[in-house]
Amino acid sequence: MPGPMRRPPERALRPLLIWMAVVLLILLPLALAAFSPLLQWRQPVYIAAGFAGIIAMSLLLLQPLLAGGLLPGLDGPRGRRLHRWTGACLVTALFLHVAGLFVTSPPDVIDALLFRSPTPFSAWGVIAMAAVLATTLLAVLRRRLRVSPRTWRRAHVVLALVIVIGSAVHALLIEGTMEWVTKVGLCLAVVGATAKVAVGLRLWRRQV
Repeated sequence: MPGPMRRPPERALRPLLIWMAVVLLILLPLALAAFSPLLQWRQPVYIAAGFAGIIAMSLLLLQPLLAGGLLPGLDGPRGRRLHRWTGACLVTALFLHVAGLFVTSPPDVIDALLFRSPTPFSAWGVIAMAAVLATTLLAVLRRRLRVSPRTWRRAHVVLALVIVIGSAVHALLIEGTMEWVTKVGLCLAVVGATAKVAVGLRLWRRQV
């Protein structure tokens, strides 16, 4: 009588490799930013605001992976539930990021919000923030507005793409505490994961 079938070694290693890649993409930028010489003489509030922004970028990587069931062990309802909780954490990190910058320099934040800032990265950050707020409002008011599931998914995907592209460009244009190679890797991973999930949903195909 044949014994139980075993998974090939490469398939058994795949979940571990996926988790290792995700952890490295998230932790390396944070760890290297913590040793940035640009942190010297900075106010604690400014440093906290900066790290809140890095954490928000890391959460953007988890969002599509959870929504698309791409993280081993976190697919299905569990992944979607964590997707909602991660979204709440993303909004909190964004609020701390903006609030901390406002405390340290109110005129710069006001100029950014009014699209008067001379720094190009500010506009991209504001666009991404507006899309995050729009997503949050749509999620909260979804039932009251009686938005159909298909319309909700389409709007959610479009806003997610705006958030991801705006955040990635915002991060890449900033010459700050994040180390360049790990920052590029994180941004590319966020854009790639979001694009993969968006394409996989096939929301714009005609229903037969």
